[in-house]
Amino acid sequence: MSYAKSIIDDIFGGIRPAARALDRSASTIQGWHEAGTIPQKHWNDIIEAAKAHDAYLTPQDFFESAAPAAASFGYGFKQPHCLSIDDFHRPDIETLLSLGDHYLDLGVQKNPDRSTLRGKTLINLFFENSTRTEKSFELAGKRLGADVISMQVATSSVKKGETLLDTAATLNAMNPDILVVRHGSSGAPALLAQKVGCSVVNAGDGMHAHPTQALLDALTLRRAFAAKGEDGQIDGRRIAICGDILHSRVARSNVKLLNRLGAEVRLIGPPTLLPTDVDRWGVEVFHDMEKGLDGCDVIMMLRLQLERMSGAFVPSKREYFHFYGLDRAKLAFAKDGAFVMHPGPMNRGVEISSDVADDPEVSLITQQVETGVAMRMGILHALSAAQDGASS
Repeated sequence: MSYAKSIIDDIFGGIRPAARALDRSASTIQGWHEAGTIPQKHWNDIIEAAKAHDAYLTPQDFFESAAPAAASFGYGFKQPHCLSIDDFHRPDIETLLSLGDHYLDLGVQKNPDRSTLRGKTLINLFFENSTRTEKSFELAGKRLGADVISMQVATSSVKKGETLLDTAATLNAMNPDILVVRHGSSGAPALLAQKVGCSVVNAGDGMHAHPTQALLDALTLRRAFAAKGEDGQIDGRRIAICGDILHSRVARSNVKLLNRLGAEVRLIGPPTLLPTDVDRWGVEVFHDMEKGLDGCDVIMMLRLQLERMSGAFVPSKREYFHFYGLDRAKLAFAKDGAFVMHPGPMNRGVEISSDVADDPEVSLITQQVETGVAMRMGILHALSAAQDGASS
């Protein structure tokens, strides 16, 4: 049982009693219950309310009790796969971020201990087109000493009618050590993980998850805050994710990760581009950019995923930019010095203006790309160490 479920059920007696005790909507409490985590900004209120139930909580009670304490990246990472943020306790996340931070040092990254993945085979299997993700995994694997194979699905047997399970059986017979998968169907990497004898990394599946993007985004933010001379932590930061939330696997993974790291997450977009169950995500939802960006430390913009849309979700690109595209005027609604992010590819003039995207004073978009290789080196390192039963 997660710490959130334990607090809500065991201390307050369930979702509705907890909602009354905390003066929150039942849907908000249900969102925490299902996510298994509670945003840090609510901890003090819960600690105080719990005293009336003869329960005396501390901040440490808001971490997964089943997870061991993390210490740098010396914590023994034991997860066999990287499929979803849901699979990771906070110590797992801290370990991965610490490893990624280690490889952000270009001297270490370009001259690493190549024995980390020496003798191991990494296969990139991308059923959807990709530039940044595929090439960063390819480069990450090679820099760690792996034998890297990038399969061209367009010319593979998949195009001849081979099923995903047949592909899994074929790949498994090649005895790879790590399989990196991007697929247009939600759940495809998880299915492959059940059928192969190696570690599987989800490089994006349908509208479901993109855990490695969320991890590199978090690492990018930590470095950016630290570079400003601030606390390099995400706890307590107000972060807005704006745009096409409905079709975005990046948004889903970032919400889970940022909540787990103690951020206050806001979603901003038109009602047509928000999921129907968003009230259970443990976030605040806004349809107005001015209100949603108020006091935000970070703004994550998302592109309109027209390839996943069947119908008219917005009147026009021009009108969408007018209301939800990030320009200087809307950026001014956020906290002074706020950072701007975008997972790419960008549609300039649709969800973000060029003068904002290209401004090195506020934009972290280039840093996100730079962080991608280092973060994925950290993920591959951790998975390899888990396979070998060694400490990362």
